[in-house]
Amino acid sequence: MSISRRDLLQGSLFVSAIALLGGWGLTGEASAADPFKLSDAEWKKRLSPEAYNVLRKSATEYPNSSPLLKEHRAGTFQCAGCALPLFSSKTKFESGTGWPSFWEPLKGAVRTKSDTELGYTRTEVHCARCSGHLGHVFDDGPKPTGLRYCMNGVALKFVPA
Repeated sequence: MSISRRDLLQGSLFVSAIALLGGWGLTGEASAADPFKLSDAEWKKRLSPEAYNVLRKSATEYPNSSPLLKEHRAGTFQCAGCALPLFSSKTKFESGTGWPSFWEPLKGAVRTKSDTELGYTRTEVHCARCSGHLGHVFDDGPKPTGLRYCMNGVALKFVPA
């Protein structure tokens, strides 16, 4: 039995498409392996309308609207969607932008991708576990990293130490 180049290419494209869609469970239903692959309806039930719009639809909350902007206690800022710890309060700083800002996430807590929605390139920040949109990272932050993770407060939950 021989395999043609066409069959090989079609098979490769099929496997690649499956990988891009997140595996064989294309319905978006939660599984034991990934409890945060929820359907849109499940996310709507789980989150407030504001958190849903930011975390699942990449919206931005109004500046200066988050109570977390003035949160100065010791603790951890978690994802409001899945409770993954994202930022230590030790890395929070007052950026003057109107959104909670941090100079560094916890190791492995976030992922980034390019965002050109406004006509220029920005770096979008997502939760590494549930892929919820958190905000953007900019290169105008303080030392030691020089980065400003400008996060939507509604996408975060604060847990005091």
